[in-house]
Amino acid sequence: MSPNPDFRPLPPGSTIGIIGGGQLGRMAALAAARLGYLVHVYSPEKDGPASQVAAAATLAEYTDEAAIEDFARKVDVVTFEFENIPAESVRLMAAHVPVRPCWSVLEVAQDRIREKSFFNSIGVKTAPWREVSSLKELRTAVAEIGRPAVLKTARQGYDGKGQVKIVADTDLAEAWAALGAGLTAGGNGVLEGFINFRSEISVIVARGADGAWQAFDPVWNVHRDHILDTSTAPAPIPAALAGAAMDIAHRAAEELGVVGLLAVEMFVTDDGLLANEMAPRPHNSGHWTMDACVTDQFEQFVRAVCGLPLGSPERHSDAVMKNLIGNDAAQWLDILNDPCAKLHLYGKAEARPGRKMGHVNRITPRTGRP
Repeated sequence: MSPNPDFRPLPPGSTIGIIGGGQLGRMAALAAARLGYLVHVYSPEKDGPASQVAAAATLAEYTDEAAIEDFARKVDVVTFEFENIPAESVRLMAAHVPVRPCWSVLEVAQDRIREKSFFNSIGVKTAPWREVSSLKELRTAVAEIGRPAVLKTARQGYDGKGQVKIVADTDLAEAWAALGAGLTAGGNGVLEGFINFRSEISVIVARGADGAWQAFDPVWNVHRDHILDTSTAPAPIPAALAGAAMDIAHRAAEELGVVGLLAVEMFVTDDGLLANEMAPRPHNSGHWTMDACVTDQFEQFVRAVCGLPLGSPERHSDAVMKNLIGNDAAQWLDILNDPCAKLHLYGKAEARPGRKMGHVNRITPRTGRP
């Protein structure tokens, strides 16, 4: 997609509207403040992590049209920190203020059917998949793809939610019924075939309104209980494969016309790379950049959304990012006793199983780098 020649950088002192009140919004707001910008958060969550550090906050549902329009008039640009928001609400904001990335990018990223269709349309391979909207279609899809497989909701699922594993003895009627509560109004799901992969990696690419782009090094991701546990930078993969992964992320961002960030998760297989999911925003697997890069993902996000020159994503240190889930955050003092550990807590009052409370980056400075 061609760059926008009419876009002008927003000067410091402008207000960035962030839809969503979670930790990604919090860290983006802190980065924005360093560059002299104000942040106004829109979220139905009272005292969320982002609101705690923002200049202003609108507390309203994502479907409240009056609140949406009022919010849009108070900010200079709008972006979002997660995908599970109505694209129609973001489109309504776009009638009053620039939205970056465009609401149409959100439509693709928040729906697995559109997402996988998009990857395939630009020549990027994925695991075998089929759209299913009934038990009959599920039976046909399983016959075509085989077992094991995983049945997912087309929308809303994350961190292992909205998924049913299908193995040799799984009753398909029970699997379809189990998924029912998480299905969208249209009743659509996706069946994905299992693949043999060596590792999971992700790449985060930034793209400006002028078409300029920068990519962070690919990282190796390990999940625990369907939630990201650690990200290791750099990923222990050949340079040619790392370059191919960065090319996939850039191609996707370019085709979508992203202005902001795009994170693409991929599987490394014996036959190459398979795209898994994408997110047009800062990403959990990019938290390592906060302490190991010249420009971290959150500052890069702000730069892209505001039309500023992109910063260098150069990695000056190797890093291992570990999520602090639930009671893991109670180890904060032990973590701070490690001189090479950088602790980031999200200001959440209550630790619950599966809840991301913070993360820690363990840093090893590179020696002899060019």
